[in-house]
Amino acid sequence: MARPTPTLLLVIAMLGAGCRDKGPEGIALVGGTLIDGSGGTPLRDAVVVVRGTHVEFVGPRAGFDMPKNTREVDATGKWIIPGLIDAHAHVAPWTLPRYLAYGVTTVRDLHGSLDSILALRERANLNAVASPRIYSAGAMIDGTPTTYPDALPAPDADAARRAVDQLAVSGADFIKLYTKIDPPLMRAILEEAKTFGLRSTAHLGLTDAVTAAGLGIRSIEHLSGIAESASDPAPFHAAHRRGFFAGWTLVERSWARLDSAALARVARELAERRVILVPTLTVHETFSRLDEPASMQDPALAAVPAAEQARWNTPDMVRRAGWTPDDFAAFRASRPRQDLFVRLFRAAGGVIVTGSDASNQMLVPGESEHDELELLVRAGLPPEDALLAATRNAALLIGADSIGTIAAGRVADLVVLAQDPLSDIRNTRTIEQVMLRGTLMPADSIRRTW
Repeated sequence: MARPTPTLLLVIAMLGAGCRDKGPEGIALVGGTLIDGSGGTPLRDAVVVVRGTHVEFVGPRAGFDMPKNTREVDATGKWIIPGLIDAHAHVAPWTLPRYLAYGVTTVRDLHGSLDSILALRERANLNAVASPRIYSAGAMIDGTPTTYPDALPAPDADAARRAVDQLAVSGADFIKLYTKIDPPLMRAILEEAKTFGLRSTAHLGLTDAVTAAGLGIRSIEHLSGIAESASDPAPFHAAHRRGFFAGWTLVERSWARLDSAALARVARELAERRVILVPTLTVHETFSRLDEPASMQDPALAAVPAAEQARWNTPDMVRRAGWTPDDFAAFRASRPRQDLFVRLFRAAGGVIVTGSDASNQMLVPGESEHDELELLVRAGLPPEDALLAATRNAALLIGADSIGTIAAGRVADLVVLAQDPLSDIRNTRTIEQVMLRGTLMPADSIRRTW
């Protein structure tokens, strides 16, 4: 009897594999209300089919036929939203499961030690560790002496350009400029960044917001540079030169005194220049209340390891900043004016994006994203616009059109909620399941990994 040829053996093996039950290859979320991140009307009784790491189909359940090898997940009475994006974060390994459990599937990291943060980004984006996808600026660029020792120093324009070159070669996704960057340094940095196609953002200090917009800055963090643009910048620049906390304190105190007409002018100019704002209202709100005992007893702090809370050493930060009860009262008095600017900017057509500044002091990774959503609504944004700030708008800022919305062909990052976030933005916290790259995980199971 003739022995079977290698080709025949291969055919037999392939046929045998085809006869075996491969199990479900896809997931279909059926019956939920879909808020897809496009800004359109929510789709009730929807179906979202995910296969592999991407969305395969989105549509109404009526007339839908379940594809083969697809597992049905009943989402009746639930709400489905895109995975949230925290567009101002400082990540570390301990933060990653916290972000996921709170439905944050993408983070935009604004500064870290260059080698370590980019190495962590690579591990996360290769799925070597359970993590949101990470886009990182690597190390920020600052004037000298740098505010933080791991920032890249730019004592002059040539050094500023070399810092951009270093970031580009290292693979940074964008660049961040810090408070000691003045207009000549900013011009050099942005010109060099343009040659590499790198986006830019800034926590402003020695450059006001309108000047930065004229130089071509892409986005502005923390509402920085706005007080300087709405009034005489000289006292602010002097404070920024004295040190970070001196500059921050004067700016935060000043907001309550800023003229509303001047704020409206700045809002229009920034919107016309297509500058995107990441207000991080949660930072302004949290730091304005550090003198209140309740702030140190927030139940959300249970998600932060004791060692990390010790590293925060918030009382020592307050001491180093020199903040007094009068300062905290002034910070709180400024908060309504900051909210007013957010409304003015939005009314002028400006794009707003969520960011939390976690994991800095008292800012819990993931949890603070929901605080920011709530504060944006309190400032005057409708819940649907706050959600867009955390999804579509944030993806626009990052330059990643594969995330931020739920549509066929997009990456399968989404969150299943128990309650309607459009009726109450606080319902974004009612997270039941999180899908990252097509893998559906109960939120409780993620928390158990802490």
